[in-house]
Amino acid sequence: MKDTAYIRVGTSYYKLVHVPTIAGHLNEIIVPWTLETIRQDHGRNFIGTIKKYDGFTCLPSHLDFVREWHGFYNTYAPLPHKPKEGVFSCTLQLLEHIFGQQLDLGLDYLQLLFERPIQILPILCLVSKERSTGKTTFLKWLKMVFDNNMTYLTNDSFSSQFNADWANKLLICIDEVLFNKEELTERIKYLSTTNVNKLEAKGKDKREVEFFGKFILCSNNEDNFIKIDDNETRFWVLKIPSLKNEETRFLEYLEAEIPAFLFHLQHRELTSPNRTRMWFSHAQIKTKALDNLMQNNRNRVEKELASVLLSAMETLELEEIQLCPLDALQLLNRTRIKTDLTQLRHIVKKDWKLVNQENSMVYRKLMIWQDGGMGLTDAKGRYYSIKRDFLMENFGEE
Repeated sequence: MKDTAYIRVGTSYYKLVHVPTIAGHLNEIIVPWTLETIRQDHGRNFIGTIKKYDGFTCLPSHLDFVREWHGFYNTYAPLPHKPKEGVFSCTLQLLEHIFGQQLDLGLDYLQLLFERPIQILPILCLVSKERSTGKTTFLKWLKMVFDNNMTYLTNDSFSSQFNADWANKLLICIDEVLFNKEELTERIKYLSTTNVNKLEAKGKDKREVEFFGKFILCSNNEDNFIKIDDNETRFWVLKIPSLKNEETRFLEYLEAEIPAFLFHLQHRELTSPNRTRMWFSHAQIKTKALDNLMQNNRNRVEKELASVLLSAMETLELEEIQLCPLDALQLLNRTRIKTDLTQLRHIVKKDWKLVNQENSMVYRKLMIWQDGGMGLTDAKGRYYSIKRDFLMENFGEE
């Protein structure tokens, strides 16, 4: 038994264990080990040969990895594959399928992960209602590339207070995402841009650690898997098409090409300069899938009001409607949508950014009659003017 199989960190002893996987690989993990057990297995004199460290640290690097730094043991995992020149046609086929017309940005994203692991990057979201799209294959491939520096989470494990299993990972992938609570959205938004996090394990005190994790979310729910607002710039949402043909050994081909792909990343030039703290500008990563997500994330009251007004404009052949918040409340009461004047004032003034008349003036008020028909009647108030173009742009059908 080599002495490198054991380490002492602070006053505690650990064993470096290689765990076999189903794929036939060996994953190294650090397991607490008692001093008495080591003495029983190897004798008293062996204890003095064990390598000693002052503590743990996590220093991500793929090109200049070091296991020890200033007396601290680096828990970041070196990559299992070394760059080597070659072809990577299957890998390129997968990436073209995932990133589509944004392939160059996708390659930049992967190159930044490989060469600059502490660089803040957007939250990558892969969505599709269809099955057999290759999302899971992409995640499995990333796992083969980055090995123990990537982990999978579920919705429940991400919402848990305990995060010791993923707080020091480069890639944090959450499959079948459905964040119904706004606090989960706020949490992932905060973590995507911060460089510190509170690490908490069961039975241990919280401690502050450096954070460099990047999130990848996958979901079959294209419309509302997460709650975001119209001004959100941290999400890169890609709608993934279904695969025309499935190759049963595709993952094997991908794994064989990893050295060649890493060599390519190491020698290619980035196509996008550093424009923001997340490297890419909002315009670069804005997609139709993101627009669709933002549109469907508008609250039900807002969407119902817009739907009623668009229906009235179509029925009455109008390009503009004058509306007071009380009118909107009366209209929505007919549709059995529960709301109040405070919420409606917030929608038209804050969300829609409309300005009402300074003084009460006569306008044509929209009414829904008992038989369900619509019409206009004279009224007086400090109304807002709402144009059809505004509603179509923000709430119209695609």
